[in-house]
Amino acid sequence: MFSFEGKVVWVTGSSTGIGRAIAEKFAECGAAVVVHGNSNAAEAEITLKNVQDKGAKAHLVIGDVTDRKQVDEMVEDIKTKFGRIDILVNNAGTMVKRAKIEDLEIEALEKIININFTSVFHVTQAVLPLMKKSGQGNIINMTSIAARNGGGGGAVAYAAAKGAVSTFTRGLAKELAGDRIRVNGIAPGIITTPFHDRYSTVEMRTAMANQVPLGREGTPEEIAGTAVYLASDIAGYITGEIIEVNGGLLTD
Repeated sequence: MFSFEGKVVWVTGSSTGIGRAIAEKFAECGAAVVVHGNSNAAEAEITLKNVQDKGAKAHLVIGDVTDRKQVDEMVEDIKTKFGRIDILVNNAGTMVKRAKIEDLEIEALEKIININFTSVFHVTQAVLPLMKKSGQGNIINMTSIAARNGGGGGAVAYAAAKGAVSTFTRGLAKELAGDRIRVNGIAPGIITTPFHDRYSTVEMRTAMANQVPLGREGTPEEIAGTAVYLASDIAGYITGEIIEVNGGLLTD
């Protein structure tokens, strides 16, 4: 249904989980895919191979998206390789740690904000000149159900950072509409990824899944399908929206 032939998509944080699924889905749809990793470069190599096995053009960039110098270097690398970036998926992010607010160190708070929000600002700002030069573009920011419900136990800082991403998405959509650049967000609910393996106990995950009206965790592929839809011409009149993908857990 969707074709992205001739398009270049950069998916940050595409070593595993949702990012990997998004990279692979765009590859299936004919896009050239830029895979990104940082500390998990070996996993990023696996994503790269998966993308190439689908017959897509692919390129790997390694760097810290919270470091503006490294972001600029990655963008320059992509520019050299493909000459353009048509679609940006700001997927990189993590909870860092679960902690009650009185136990959260300032260093951890800064890290949470930097990886989940500041990175989105850096990468978006760095990519904009290429999108504006081509006369159009598409930006998809990964936020979270936590941005609306405050998150689970020990996740208040993460929820606040994702709330900033959602607000940034809505504001940026207005700012860039005249440049024919659409900006939308995806807010996943409980998705089966290494994220929850790392930050949620089995008991916590079971309890959360039991609250989902569809009765299960979502899959990375279901988030990837939403990303492909938002980047497609079918969604050409959608901008400034946050698409909730949570199995009915949050419906208001």
